[in-house]
Amino acid sequence: MLRWQGFKFEMRLNGKQLRELRRFAGACRFVYNKALALNNERYVKKEKRLGYAALSALLPTWKQEYSWLSEAPAQALQQSLKDLEQAYANFFQKRAGFPALHKKGQNDSFRIPQDFEVDNENGRVKLPKCEWIRYRKSRDIEGKPKKITVTVRNEKAFVSIQTEREVDQPVHASTSVLGLDWGVKRFYTLSTGEYKESLSPLKVFLPKLKKSQRRLSYKRKFSKNWQKAKTRVAKLHTKIANFRKDFIHKVTNDLSKNHAVIFFEDLQVSNLSKSAKGTTANQGKKNVKAKSSLNRSILDASPHEMRRQLEYKMQWRGGLAIAVPPQNTSRRCPKCGHVSRENRKTQARFHCVSCGFSSNADWVGAVNIKEAGLALLACSQSSPEVRASWQEPTEGIHA
Repeated sequence: MLRWQGFKFEMRLNGKQLRELRRFAGACRFVYNKALALNNERYVKKEKRLGYAALSALLPTWKQEYSWLSEAPAQALQQSLKDLEQAYANFFQKRAGFPALHKKGQNDSFRIPQDFEVDNENGRVKLPKCEWIRYRKSRDIEGKPKKITVTVRNEKAFVSIQTEREVDQPVHASTSVLGLDWGVKRFYTLSTGEYKESLSPLKVFLPKLKKSQRRLSYKRKFSKNWQKAKTRVAKLHTKIANFRKDFIHKVTNDLSKNHAVIFFEDLQVSNLSKSAKGTTANQGKKNVKAKSSLNRSILDASPHEMRRQLEYKMQWRGGLAIAVPPQNTSRRCPKCGHVSRENRKTQARFHCVSCGFSSNADWVGAVNIKEAGLALLACSQSSPEVRASWQEPTEGIHA
């Protein structure tokens, strides 16, 4: 099978190199915003939107108008236009909102698809119009490098090297099949009864973050003290994100190594974390503050990132990660099959009004998710992707 894998390292930069990378990222941001503004103007005039090819043809003209654009790699500028084209595609297919202008300091990055060099032995990379840059080599790069993405964040820069390589079709060593119920207090609960408490790094650092943001609000905007305070807030956000990322990677590694098939709910996180404030025309509901706190806890747990990592890690190890419809997984009694809203009057406890069965609500949800997943496979009602991956079941897997 063909495996695409990314290797991310922190770059070891001097002042000159950091300034160069920032200029490259700034040029790409400028091209993206200029192309977006041009299409917005054409929309107002009821003219046809310019695609990637038409916008790329304008790049030489823009370089003549803004000579400093020529200092950035041409491929990086072209890739920013491809990003805009993808943003439009996501909007028209209702996967995301309308493309917004990129702001300085938010996701400053650029991508190079070719004409770069990677020295795996010495831990360094060479980009177009830039000298060799060393990175902190924590592991060897496996496969053939296909593209490089550089991200500048908080006085640091990171290089992500995407590689491609052929690997043997893996066969999972385990025969375990289970259901997984995600939650806010418990990060997950398995149908075996095991569970993992949520880390909630934002909740832990929230008092310190509020204090730093309050100090930032007192500073005069764009002053030196304001820049220092803003950097402190940004570093704290990075620390929170790193705690969360490390926790999710460890959890998904353990799950993918020890279980061959994992069923989980196909949750729509955007709907779960929707604000209760509403709009001017349609006023929100009561308990807006409580819903806001719940939304913060949901996003702090990052259920979508957990799902994304589970899917590719299970595939790499020869297992299956399958999403099942979430309907009635928290209301169905695993003993008698009775479905009722009254079965779960509280968040933590499940009590069947028909047979009297009582247990932890998260465990009941995990058991129902497992049963729904097995029924999904048995009745061939799964998605085309699941059916394709289930054509040849892994040897030894049983329910």
